[in-house]
Amino acid sequence: MNALKPINQKAWLLVLPVFICVAFSAILPLMTVVNYSVQDIIDPERRVFVGTEWFAAVMRDEDLHAALWRQLGYSLSVLAVEIPLGILLALAMPAQGWKASAVLVLVALSLLIPWNVVGTIWQIFGRGDIGLLGAALQYLGFDYSYTGNATDAWITVLVMDVWHWTPLVALLCYAGLRSIPDAYYQAARIDGASKFAVFRYIQLPKMRGVLMIAVLLRFMDSFMIYTEPFVLTGGGPGNATTFLSQYLTQKAVGQFDLGPAAAFSLIYFLIILLLCFILYNWMQRVGTADKEVAE
Repeated sequence: MNALKPINQKAWLLVLPVFICVAFSAILPLMTVVNYSVQDIIDPERRVFVGTEWFAAVMRDEDLHAALWRQLGYSLSVLAVEIPLGILLALAMPAQGWKASAVLVLVALSLLIPWNVVGTIWQIFGRGDIGLLGAALQYLGFDYSYTGNATDAWITVLVMDVWHWTPLVALLCYAGLRSIPDAYYQAARIDGASKFAVFRYIQLPKMRGVLMIAVLLRFMDSFMIYTEPFVLTGGGPGNATTFLSQYLTQKAVGQFDLGPAAAFSLIYFLIILLLCFILYNWMQRVGTADKEVAE
């Protein structure tokens, strides 16, 4: 019997540059944040070890609690609007031909616009004097002002995010729809299945993988949103659109409280990981339950 050939492990060397890049871009800065989170930085030459004092102080901060609930409400609202809207948009897009290419380009246009430019566009768009949206709403009799009314500001930020990022969900869903073999549709036509039945039992289950990616991407991105609301409203009026990322920036840059800001950034990171873990497992269980029902 021939001896087994030794496995060549040199291929791992190809991954080494990736690990080095990750170390410099993620791990080392993270260690710096951890270092700041357990010290009181009096000046560049004097630092005092305080242990978990900053973590305890951050957890008692009522402004943080308010920003957290505001952030959760915003992220869940984003998912509740963008996921169904993205699915509907993907279903309405043509499947092939030049129309499909043209629609794909048009749908993806908003994704090419930088975040700060998106905030500037909607800042002008919502103004009552020169903005099309603001002027139209005021002409219709609505007292709309995203700079003076907290509800108007919150809804404007939400609509801005929906306009900017729903195409990403639509493109992912469109890719999932195009990967479904025609044999499934042929079998559905033979069985006389309705359009809703085709969507419920063929398209939706086959899109589950891309939908999971879309939900996680949009949740993480919306939970870390900063540039658009900062440019549009500056976090106001009051604290209506001050989300966790803006709260962290105010701590670190505005107040220069590096210790509490570092502690909060670690808590922020763990919150995102925990919520994504819960969301991922919930979607997996729902998918497993649907599969068992279908079988």
